[in-house]
Amino acid sequence: MKSFASIKVFFPRSLLNGIAIVFALLLVAVGYYWQQLNSPMNVTRAEIFEVPPGASLNQISNSLVSKGYLANPGLLINWARFTGRAGEIKAGEYELLETTSPRQLLSKMVAGEIKQYQLTLVEGWTLQQALQLIWDSPGISPSLQGVSATEIARSLKLEYAHAEGLFFPDTYYYSGGTSDTDILERAQIRLEDILQRLWRERAGALPYKTPYEALIMASIIEKESSEASERGHIAGVFVRRLERGMRLQSDPTVIYGLAERYDGNITRSSLDEVTLYNTYRINGLPPTPIALAGRQSIEASLNPLPSEYLYFVAKGDGSHYFSNTLEQHNEAVRRFQKNVSN
Repeated sequence: MKSFASIKVFFPRSLLNGIAIVFALLLVAVGYYWQQLNSPMNVTRAEIFEVPPGASLNQISNSLVSKGYLANPGLLINWARFTGRAGEIKAGEYELLETTSPRQLLSKMVAGEIKQYQLTLVEGWTLQQALQLIWDSPGISPSLQGVSATEIARSLKLEYAHAEGLFFPDTYYYSGGTSDTDILERAQIRLEDILQRLWRERAGALPYKTPYEALIMASIIEKESSEASERGHIAGVFVRRLERGMRLQSDPTVIYGLAERYDGNITRSSLDEVTLYNTYRINGLPPTPIALAGRQSIEASLNPLPSEYLYFVAKGDGSHYFSNTLEQHNEAVRRFQKNVSN
């Protein structure tokens, strides 16, 4: 009696050949599919592809085909189902590059690597300038157009009645669909954090009752000079003038008070006009900041440099000349105004 081990099974050569052919074709098909899955999509330049909330895998794939990025919707559908990630795609905007493959796109959509934009609020800008930049930035959803600074302060539930100067100038990153309100809220929280921290570290015996008053001063310093090395001295001049009951006499406050009427020149009538912001005519600080103040200006307002300076005048090169007395100041004004005119 023969054992099972000694039994030989014979397959027809034609069957073996057929199996080999099928296996070879399967390898070719798999190789072709893998190549297509990892080859760049039909993208000639950077494009934004949006996945709406609640979109199904079929809808996403068909949308890619309709936009010409994919030739076959089944390519992405089959791979997503095979890997078990068909239900993990996140809504949002995704950047397609010339090198992006369907496999890479699926990985990005599953990870939620949505397109990130950025905008920069600049030191010395007014609220209106900041808002215009936000509205002009891609992906922003505007909701505050035509809204006044007092209404913005109310809608953001700010502690103050006027929103001017209450946002920190910095670079902010965001995704498509972010609102102007979202950007302002982040900028306001950042400003409040920096202002409160620097307020706790301030020098003693300053003529401010609140951090808000220091912020108002910082905004004036910001507009007076772009030279970081001067800001401590400018702060010192203004602090000493406040302490002695002298008016600040700051040109940027006059300009802010003129608003749209400012044509690039400050006239004698401009200096004489009584506005809430004209520090040639009012005592103390104006009622609100006049611009976005950066960290260096806030630090300067809270840590003014000691000296006897009470005056300063622009030298025409972006810097200033500081004087102790009115006589010295008037002479400096004559000298530097003559240089500027020449």
